[in-house]
Amino acid sequence: MKLFTSLLALLGVASCATALVSKRGDSANGLDFVYPYPVKSYRFVSQRKQLTMSYMDISPAGTPKGNIVLLHGKNFCGATWNATIKVLVNDGYRVIVPDQIGFCKSTKPSEYQFTLFALAQNTNGLLNSIGVTNATIMGHSMGGMLSARYALMYPSQTYRLVMVDPLGLENWFELGVPYQSPDLSYTSELATTFASLKSYQQSTYYAGTWDPSYDVWVNMLFSIYNGTLGDHFAWNMAMTTDMVFTQPVIDELPNLKMPSLLIVGDKDTTAIGSKWAPADIKPLLGHYDVLGPKVAAQIPGCTLVTFPLLGHAPQIQDPASFHAALLNWLP
Repeated sequence: MKLFTSLLALLGVASCATALVSKRGDSANGLDFVYPYPVKSYRFVSQRKQLTMSYMDISPAGTPKGNIVLLHGKNFCGATWNATIKVLVNDGYRVIVPDQIGFCKSTKPSEYQFTLFALAQNTNGLLNSIGVTNATIMGHSMGGMLSARYALMYPSQTYRLVMVDPLGLENWFELGVPYQSPDLSYTSELATTFASLKSYQQSTYYAGTWDPSYDVWVNMLFSIYNGTLGDHFAWNMAMTTDMVFTQPVIDELPNLKMPSLLIVGDKDTTAIGSKWAPADIKPLLGHYDVLGPKVAAQIPGCTLVTFPLLGHAPQIQDPASFHAALLNWLP
């Protein structure tokens, strides 16, 4: 009888485990979050490591207009572009949306030299592997900075460039922000909570406002910190903070040759290093209402679109206005 009872218990555990696996079937590389379109894998070798970049590749509806690549920000994933993907696909674009190495559904290596050059090269390898040799490159936040680096590295493969509230419109070290080691950033990343993520995003991304629909993106991000690869993810985030701080692109932006669009929310105050900057330096950082016009004037053929009442994520905060501006500029 005891043996029979034990077998039933084991079968019960197995059934629960099977149900859990079924429920979490969309989990990949530490992120259990269902993406709006099928997720594919690009496997390659970088820095002697076998890596996987997860990505979405969505075919256009109607007559094809071309290719657009969407690059996510540091606190976002490819899935965060869901509304933009739908708009672009319906307008006739093939849309490719990768998760960068270290992020979301892609590999989170325990050791990797994160550089904008390496991430751009990885992205270019992915695109070439699926036959995309010319595309409009569009990035938000860190992805905006990465899109600029990509365009500088691969100008003949960049048809147009769109930067949405990109990081790197100023050199924080030159402004007086001291360097912080990845070890200190890692300690800070380990202390991340849902509340700390929400508080930061509310003040910076959404100009002090909050809509309940934003919770899904905070939950998505926090689930990685709180998941099986949370330690790897925290280190990757520390290393990408170091990457963004130490690899400015601002001085090279005048070298961009393709048509470009710079979109900024004037209430954006994002600045890497603002958390540890001296008190007299903090007020000097992250004035996108000033940085947008200043930087756009330095880039040949750049169109500037500003949203006076929006913050760091206009595509989420006011998608209708954002997409209208984007489609108006695209050919």
